[in-house]
Amino acid sequence: MEMARRWFDRGSERPVADVPPALRAALVMAILAQLVLAALQPPPVAQAEALPQPPSAGALRALSLGDPVALAQGLTLYLQAFDTQPGVSIPFLQLDYERVEAWLSRALELDPGGQYPLLLASQVYAQVPDAVRQRRMLDLVYRRFLEDPAQRWRWLAHATIMAKHRLHDPQLALMYARALRERTQPDEAPGWARQLEIFIHEDMGQYQAAKVLLGGLLDSGAVTDPHELRFLIQRLEQIANAEKSSSASKSRLPHAGAASPPPLRPDSAADQ
Repeated sequence: MEMARRWFDRGSERPVADVPPALRAALVMAILAQLVLAALQPPPVAQAEALPQPPSAGALRALSLGDPVALAQGLTLYLQAFDTQPGVSIPFLQLDYERVEAWLSRALELDPGGQYPLLLASQVYAQVPDAVRQRRMLDLVYRRFLEDPAQRWRWLAHATIMAKHRLHDPQLALMYARALRERTQPDEAPGWARQLEIFIHEDMGQYQAAKVLLGGLLDSGAVTDPHELRFLIQRLEQIANAEKSSSASKSRLPHAGAASPPPLRPDSAADQ
C-alpha cells in the first residue's frame, strides 16, 4: 500500500525529457505532415443530389400503416424541401420535372381529397420561366381535374389563366375553360370559373361563339344573383358591339382579288 501511495503521489505520467529525442522528432514531423496534407486538400464543395424516383404505389401503401393522408403530406413536404439541401440551393429549373410530376401524383393517389399537390403544381412548379415545364404541370392539373372536377376546379381555373397570360396559348386556355364549363355544375364551381370560356372566346375575337355561350347561360336560369345577371347582360351588349365594330372594319378593307387601279405613268402625271 505504501508503494502504491507513493506511485500515485508521484504521478503516472513520465516527463517529456524521458522520451527519446528520435521519438519526439518523429511526433513533430507527423503533426507537421498532417497540417500540410490538410492545407493541400481542396475546400469541400456541396454537391446537389438528383431528385429520386418516388416509391411505388404498393410500397407506399405498405408504408402508410393505415394512414395514407399523413404519408401523402410527408411526400409533398419532402418534395417541397428537396430544392434546399445542405450547402446548396437547387433552382426549380434544374429539377427533373418528370420526377416532380411522379411525386405529386403519388401524393394524390394516397390522398385523393388533398389539394396541396395541385396547389404546388399550379402555383409553385408551374411558375418557372420554362414553357415545357409549365405545360407539364398544367397538363397534370388538367388530367387530375378530370378525375374529380367538383373538388379540383380551382386549380384548373388557375391553369386556364396561366395558359392564356403566361404561355400565350389561347387554344390551350380555351380547352381548359371548356372543361370547366362542361365538367362542373353551377353548385360545384363559381360562375366566374365556368364563364372563363366566354371571355376567352371574346379575347380571341370569336364574338359569335361568346354570344352563343353567354346567351345560353342567361337563358338557362342558372344565374340568379341580380348583380351577376346585370353584369352578364352588359357584357353581352359589349360583345355584340365589339362584333359590329369588327364587322364594319372588315367591310372597309379591300377584298382579296379586287382589281386595283393601274399605276400612274410619269407622262400622264406630267400632263395633269
